[in-house]
Amino acid sequence: MIVAIDGPAGSGKSTVAKALAKRLGWRYLDTGAMYRSVAVKAVDAAADLADDVALGALARSCVIGFGHEPGEPVPTRVYLDGSDVTSRIRTPEIDRAVTPVSAAPSVREAMVALQRELGAESDSVVEGRDIGTVVFPRAEVKVYLTAAPEVRAHRRAIDHKIAGHAMGEAEVLADIDRRDRADSTRAASPLATADDAHVLDTTALTVEQVVDRIAALVEGAR
Repeated sequence: MIVAIDGPAGSGKSTVAKALAKRLGWRYLDTGAMYRSVAVKAVDAAADLADDVALGALARSCVIGFGHEPGEPVPTRVYLDGSDVTSRIRTPEIDRAVTPVSAAPSVREAMVALQRELGAESDSVVEGRDIGTVVFPRAEVKVYLTAAPEVRAHRRAIDHKIAGHAMGEAEVLADIDRRDRADSTRAASPLATADDAHVLDTTALTVEQVVDRIAALVEGAR
C-alpha cells in the first residue's frame, strides 16, 4: 500500500510522514531529499541550472541512499554517492538551487523512476509535491497538506534555526511564496492537489492530530 502525502513547503509533510511511517511500521520516502541531493551535486559541479540535458545526466549519475539514526526506525539520514548530505541539503544555498533543478524535466523523469522503484518494494509513506498526481497516481491513500502562509513560514524558520541557518520569518515567507509559484507553474509535474486527495489544513492541528486522521484513512483503505 502507498500513502501519498503532498503539499507545499512548511505544510508539515516531512514531520507528519515520518510520524505516520513510524506508527505504521512502514517505509518512509522523502522525495524532496532526493531532488535536494541532485541540487547538491549540481552546485558542486558548477552546473548550469538551466541546462536540462546536463542536469538530467547528473541526476542519473546520483547514487542516493537513506540511513537510520541509532535506535530510530524511520530513516532520516540522506547519502549522496556515499557521503552524508543530511545537513547540506537543508541549507539556504540548496533551498535556492533545488527550485530550478527540480523543475528540469529530465531530473524529474530520473527521480520519478527511482521513487517508483523504491515505493514498490514495501508498504510506504511517500511525501513530496507530485506523489498523488504523478509518481503514484493509484496510491490507495492520498493526502494534500496545507497551512496558512505565516504558519508555514514560522515552521520553516524554526527548521532553519535548528539546522544552524537562521533566517527571519519575513525572508522565509518570501522564499516560500517564490517556491510556491515556481512549483505550481512548472511544466513538469507541477504542485497540484489530486482530484481524489483528502485535503487537510494543518494550521491549527498538532502533528498527532494529523497523523491520527491519516491513520484512520489508511485503516479504511485496508
